[in-house]
Amino acid sequence: MTAISVCVFCGARPGNSPKYSAAATEFGTMLAEQGMRLVYGAGDVGLMGDVARAAQAAGGETFGVIPEHLVRWEVGKTDLTSYVITETMHERKKVMFMNCDAIVVLPGGAGSLDEFFEVLTWRQIGLHEKPVIVLNIDGYWDKLIELLDHVIEQGFADASLRKFVSVVSCAEQAIGSVHEALG
Repeated sequence: MTAISVCVFCGARPGNSPKYSAAATEFGTMLAEQGMRLVYGAGDVGLMGDVARAAQAAGGETFGVIPEHLVRWEVGKTDLTSYVITETMHERKKVMFMNCDAIVVLPGGAGSLDEFFEVLTWRQIGLHEKPVIVLNIDGYWDKLIELLDHVIEQGFADASLRKFVSVVSCAEQAIGSVHEALG
């Protein structure tokens, strides 16, 4: 049986709270301990680097995808199990998505939001049924969840939109949500 592959969207920066890095490290470790493969943006900086180094240290398989123009900026992590360089950001997202069974969103910036909204939109319009899990460390994504609720309240999406996103507050719950969704 093929291992479950989890795509992680997260920041190329560490953020202002050490809780974010700690959660990324814990999540990467737990992924590997559960025999799950990490699929992520192949950077060795910020939370991306934290989750990948933790997965590697715990003996996990890692699949990184980075566009050519970000190899230097995000410090492409070439010692991964699989390291793919793409031409564009769009291609990066596609390769990451096509090589995963579930998506987990850790704290991050505009890039993480872009990735989240793209997979959420694809789910909303029926292009996939992969679970989308938001790891809401220390309330980081509270405003995002409020925004989704606002979009629904204002009539721009059905209430089903919220059912496409599971919100959890710790790495253990995220792993549990992946297992629950994928059986």
